[in-house]
Amino acid sequence: MKALHELGVVESAAAIRQGKVSAVELSEALLERIDALSDIQAWVHVDPEVVRAEARDRQAELDRGSSAPLLGVPVGIKDIFFTAGMPTTACSQVYADFLPDYDATSVALLRKAGAIVLGKTVTTEFAYRDPSPTLNPWNRGHTPGGSSSGSAAAVAARMCPVALGSQTRGSVLRPASYNGTVGLKPTFGRVSRFGVIPLSWSFDHVGWMTRSVEDAALLLRVLAGPDSKDPTTLPDPEPDFFKAQGDSGPPHIGVLGEYFHDNADAEVREHTEEIAGRLASAGARVESLELPPSFATASDDQLTILTVEAASFHQPMLEEKAELYGPHIRELIEAGLRIDAVRYSRALENRLQFIADTRSLASRADVLLTPTTPTPAPSDLSVTGSAMFQGPWTSCGLPTVTVPSGLSATGLPLGIQLVAGPLAERRLLTAALWCERQLALDLRPPLP
Repeated sequence: MKALHELGVVESAAAIRQGKVSAVELSEALLERIDALSDIQAWVHVDPEVVRAEARDRQAELDRGSSAPLLGVPVGIKDIFFTAGMPTTACSQVYADFLPDYDATSVALLRKAGAIVLGKTVTTEFAYRDPSPTLNPWNRGHTPGGSSSGSAAAVAARMCPVALGSQTRGSVLRPASYNGTVGLKPTFGRVSRFGVIPLSWSFDHVGWMTRSVEDAALLLRVLAGPDSKDPTTLPDPEPDFFKAQGDSGPPHIGVLGEYFHDNADAEVREHTEEIAGRLASAGARVESLELPPSFATASDDQLTILTVEAASFHQPMLEEKAELYGPHIRELIEAGLRIDAVRYSRALENRLQFIADTRSLASRADVLLTPTTPTPAPSDLSVTGSAMFQGPWTSCGLPTVTVPSGLSATGLPLGIQLVAGPLAERRLLTAALWCERQLALDLRPPLP
């Protein structure tokens, strides 16, 4: 069997069920890993004694015959998810003393499925642009991305097999790609956001990072579904995404150029073209598709809406605790308070056309393909990288996944981004699994 810290979600759950390892042993191995790699600064709160106690409880449940799908699997939780009895600070002095007494719905579902909460992973402040202290495990001089920086770095560095993140523009897929992991952002409304500190009600999504498409699918099976506490969740019964990941034929892939070609650096352009060629050679039907005209203003409209909605949530706290906010999040809130209602309304109207256009575009292929990011992770720890390639899909709410696709000339991960139509996670994950198998990569950061 692999070293315990190398086990993915599905592997960990199977090993525990089969008695090859105990929940206590697995948790202990990951606690040791977290301690050994503390310089990466992926975690803001870990209480080893609480983890050990929870692991013993999970092992006792197994001994009593529990068949929970994530029984004994340790998970990381981004520090904007309410976690009962555990600090939830959004990595901000504004929330420095906040200790929730209930779990976010997603955290509650993970616990119900038998998962063990390892601790809270670092986020940029309030999931915006002020950089976090987390370092990229592939190269500590490069950003891990944001805002889910700790979650991505922790999964890549084998500190946990999965970690929750959130995406308002690019905060799951961008750090996932920069750190060489799989990142999944489901359809808007597929997963409840109740108990997650908001940035923008129109765009906030719950997502997660894993090291395989199969693991990402299992998490979706656990987390998808309606929630009476979140009125944006969808009433549709969720399919079994996990069982959908069997053998399937090559997908029909629509490659998007223009915006994604013009804004990528030369290395990313050439890499994406090479990957599309490899997938075509493996049997995929690959064709180029044109972007709708509404792409031209989608990013600006998204930023207008996000800025106003962030200001709406933060205004009362800003009036009382302005000096505790970091510079970027404070600037965002103040800018939002200056935007007039007409500008906000026009952005909302434009977005309706963009949603219609992107749904039509997605219907023309099984999945759409773009680079995940315009460049590899920048060598600048004062930034979190560009969200311009993920932002459109967050704005229109379409399900999106990033799959590692290779390394740059400087040894940093690159990824491809796949997009499907609304509620088409089964098709998205089936295509992503096929692509993952064709690429047959095993990317690992240069760590002990």
